[in-house]
Amino acid sequence: MLKLCFKISHEKIRNFCIIAHIDHGKSTLADRLLELTNTIQKGAHKQYLDKLEVERERGITVKAQSAAMFYNYKGTQYLLNLIDTPGHVDFTYEVSRSMRSCEAALLLVDATQGIQAQTLSNFQLARKENLQIIPVLNKVDVPSCHIDSVIESMMDQFEFDPDDVNQVSAKTGFGVDKLLATIVEKINPPKIVDELKLFLIDSWYVKDKGVVLMFVIRGGYLKKGDQIFSCAFQKKYDIFEVGIMNPELSPQEQLEPGQVGYAMTNMKAANEARVGDTFVKPLSQTKSEPGFEAAKPLVFCGVYPEDPNDYAELSKSIYKLGLTDPAVVIQKESSAALGNGFRCGFLGVLHMDVFSERLENEYDMSVILTTPSVPYKAVLKNGKEIIVENANMAPGDIEIKYYEEPIAKAVIMAPQQYRDAIFSVCQQYRGEMKNSEIINGQDRFTYIFPLSEIITSFFDKIKGVTQGYGSLEYEFVGFRKAKVVKMIIHIMDDPIDALSFLIADERAFELGKEVCKKLKESIPSHLFVVSIQAKVGGKVIAAEKIPSTGKNMTAKCYGGDYSRKKKLIDRQKEGKKKLRQLGKVTVQKDTFKNIMKK
Repeated sequence: MLKLCFKISHEKIRNFCIIAHIDHGKSTLADRLLELTNTIQKGAHKQYLDKLEVERERGITVKAQSAAMFYNYKGTQYLLNLIDTPGHVDFTYEVSRSMRSCEAALLLVDATQGIQAQTLSNFQLARKENLQIIPVLNKVDVPSCHIDSVIESMMDQFEFDPDDVNQVSAKTGFGVDKLLATIVEKINPPKIVDELKLFLIDSWYVKDKGVVLMFVIRGGYLKKGDQIFSCAFQKKYDIFEVGIMNPELSPQEQLEPGQVGYAMTNMKAANEARVGDTFVKPLSQTKSEPGFEAAKPLVFCGVYPEDPNDYAELSKSIYKLGLTDPAVVIQKESSAALGNGFRCGFLGVLHMDVFSERLENEYDMSVILTTPSVPYKAVLKNGKEIIVENANMAPGDIEIKYYEEPIAKAVIMAPQQYRDAIFSVCQQYRGEMKNSEIINGQDRFTYIFPLSEIITSFFDKIKGVTQGYGSLEYEFVGFRKAKVVKMIIHIMDDPIDALSFLIADERAFELGKEVCKKLKESIPSHLFVVSIQAKVGGKVIAAEKIPSTGKNMTAKCYGGDYSRKKKLIDRQKEGKKKLRQLGKVTVQKDTFKNIMKK
């Protein structure tokens, strides 16, 4: 690839991200910006920065992607560094990381939907990072849009001047040229320091090239042949290539202050690319920047290879994928039923599903995910407190004084006509209303929920009862005392470690009944009766039986005395009794896969 050589003052650089609620048009707007700056060919690509297969399949952005655009404005060449961010609540960590590399954010609002839950959350994140916020109203060409009322709500909620709201149609390109002028004129250039200082905002693995590091150049120049020093790991690395994303990897002779660019080094271990690390010149006295706050996983599950022989390959793949997603926590674990695998922590169930799909799409790994669970706090009788992420690692009942369950504060927004339906759903999911207000004709409810209640189907329920108009945003806020029990599934009186759960006492019977029923449907019949039981503290709370498929011993017994038939039947009963005592039921991995499906 041809290496480019250009010099541009940091005063002519604009670094910004696009933030919005899901489906408000971020990726489409990014396409128009890329086309108007001639970075990509017009009309040739749809949602170009959604590069992952899972993003194209689901129609959502799950990973922040950057692109450098050269734009000539009034005879002066500018470098615009754009970052397209996810809109779903499960990927808020990606959004917060992106903001650290920017001076401004385009806050995009759908003119047909108005302000929604994640709009508010992203606005608060941008304010926290002291970013300039440029309001953008999208989809103004749609007949069902409400331009005046949505602008009024943006004034009330965010204190924007109505004249500062950029009206665009990302689909048709209307107003995007004016938005580009606003970006150049209103966004401040990046602040720089004198010495080399690189802030790591992303990393990923490229086959045959190794780990790629994405930096914001806070100061100094970086070129091939230089050495850099990691402040986190106290290690030196040689630079083999530098470049920008324009919009793909485009090698450059050097990176300059204020730019967002990549570097390829001789870094061997993927875990040495710690996002939030500062890199400087060896022996430099330049101080490192504060790193990113560590992500706090809210959902945990086991990840196991379908074929136990694939464990070594899964180990390589999962750490390489984890390099691109620092919000995932990965630890090794083993199960008697599933073999060796990993215990992973995620920010939500969608985050978990996307991670497993990426393992399959990008690394050709078929995996089994155990049922998602939340971390509980166990307060022991000796005064110690421990976090329990896996039911199998929970202390014995005799050691526990009580459990505390994680709780979340949720913000639900929807048109007022769906109020009663939302109340009904929230009651089913053990929600407690804390606040209610009306914004631009929409209800905005603040609830407190047990985290375990809302991590799976709650969002789908809200979307369903509001005909797609409802939105949800939630955050973990702590723990509170609760009656939590450990439920273990037994098959033929043998406990199955992969089917152990920590769960609120009032939900135990419901879950036990469901799992037992699924097992009955999945396990084939044997020559003996197979018993399936859900137990809490040794007490059976739900049970199912799979009838035996035995031979008809009296089929060829014609005529004669009944005692002859009875003798054969009694002999068969004795044989079945012995089979029940000695028989073992092997639960196949396909069975686990069916049980784990949500």
